Amino acid sequence: MTLHNKFENLFLNISSKAALSAFKFVGKKDKIAADKAAVDSMRNELNKIDIKGKIVIGEGELDEAPMLYIGENVGTNNGPELDIAVDPLEGTNFAANNLPGALSVIAVGEKKSLFSAPETYMKKISANVKEKNVIDLDFNIKKNIDNLAQYKNKTPENLTVCILERPRHKEIIDELKLLNVKIKLITDGDVSGALLVTNKKYNVDLFLGIGGGPEGVLAASALDAYNCFFQGQLLFDNENDKSRAKQMGVKDLTKKYDLNEIISGDSIFCATGITSGDLVSGIEIHNNEFISETLITHKATNLKKVIKIKQKI
Repeated sequence: MTLHNKFENLFLNISSKAALSAFKFVGKKDKIAADKAAVDSMRNELNKIDIKGKIVIGEGELDEAPMLYIGENVGTNNGPELDIAVDPLEGTNFAANNLPGALSVIAVGEKKSLFSAPETYMKKISANVKEKNVIDLDFNIKKNIDNLAQYKNKTPENLTVCILERPRHKEIIDELKLLNVKIKLITDGDVSGALLVTNKKYNVDLFLGIGGGPEGVLAASALDAYNCFFQGQLLFDNENDKSRAKQMGVKDLTKKYDLNEIISGDSIFCATGITSGDLVSGIEIHNNEFISETLITHKATNLKKVIKIKQKI
């Protein structure tokens, strides 16, 4: 089964309106208010459409997220059963501080086709590679860099690696420096970080490191449409996280997931810019209209493009 192409505009509209809601709080130094505005808008718009939707990636568990929590049902309860993954405000700090790269993100798939990742860390790797065994989470940094350089017919010093700037990545960053690789450090927003491998214009060859598990699933939806390589492995800090993962259906806590295990069917992905970043431009407001830019992908229809739309506020 594939998703009907009518959903493309529906979900593009949902992420655009959530982006607009968050935009009202850009630069106001209040990431909680910005996030709440995006969440409220996205939930409200989802509940208008004729689907039996279930949130599989959301704002957290029921006890910590009053809306768009994991397991919440959305839609009118008429129409197809869909899995929905959301990050209404990816890059809360970006929005609060008026920095580049804040996005409103949603992905939708057929029922039981999106991996329901718990709110825990995930070790990730992505690249625009079509074959297996070029890069792999099980390989060390040097092997991944050497293999990728050979695959892309480049020298290691001409490869660019994108990684979150975090203390936990110090050893990886130090090793990349020793290998003389170009490094693109990002402070937040590892959905967009993982997607920079999709197009030569971003000049990123490899994304790796430890980030959020839910963000890994969202990125995988778009990477699937680009036929890119992605792997993820969940990491657990404590027994509570392990227990929660088991309740969500994760049987093997050490499993390394390939892309087709994270996104196992057709999916649509939308990321609308709130503030301008690498992937898309941010919201612009002119009189009583707003302009938004959305990266939208749909695997079944081979849709992979940035769409700019103008709407009444």
